[in-house]
Amino acid sequence: MSTHAKRERLLLADLLEAAGPDAPTLCPGWTTRDLAAHVVVRERRPDAAAGILLAPLRGRLEQVQAEFASKPYDELVQLIRTGPPRLSPYAIKQIDEGANTVEFFVHAEDVRRARRDWTPRVLDPVFSQALWTRLEKSARLLCRKAPVGLVLRRPNGQTVVGHRGTPVVTVTGEPGELTMFAFGRQDVADVAVDGDKDAVERLHATKQLGI
Repeated sequence: MSTHAKRERLLLADLLEAAGPDAPTLCPGWTTRDLAAHVVVRERRPDAAAGILLAPLRGRLEQVQAEFASKPYDELVQLIRTGPPRLSPYAIKQIDEGANTVEFFVHAEDVRRARRDWTPRVLDPVFSQALWTRLEKSARLLCRKAPVGLVLRRPNGQTVVGHRGTPVVTVTGEPGELTMFAFGRQDVADVAVDGDKDAVERLHATKQLGI
């Protein structure tokens, strides 16, 4: 049975392949080649990937990522498409689903939305709900650096508090768009933002809301 993570993995690989190695992404300073190298290192080199979260190890991460980025681009894309090695924790379906569903969704949109002619992607209700469930669990962490109170709201009225504080800004959108917003892609997220004008401006100016 296919999983959300597997489908998003294949979509990301297809988008990277179609874009080529030198296309822009929403990740500052990264081309599609850099993004592909990041994904491969994250899955295949846990010794270096620890630098994603641990600053003292960041130099090692950058070194290994640069080594992978120098590989043939087609090889990087194929490594993403085929998935992690058999003995990798990511090869376990439950871990893959938990760790990669949102990761691959956001990075696929990083490729799609870096193009001027991108169009909104309509998500099926099951996948949309899966993204919302994950956002409910991670909103506090993702939005912990928000300079104002932040509430994320679905069109159906469901809400989750991303950050406690005043004044409060409410961001309304579909789960996929709220996910992009929470991951710092505010400029391309299709959402409605309501609140005090100064608070809204401060929120938009904060590109890194959390981790």
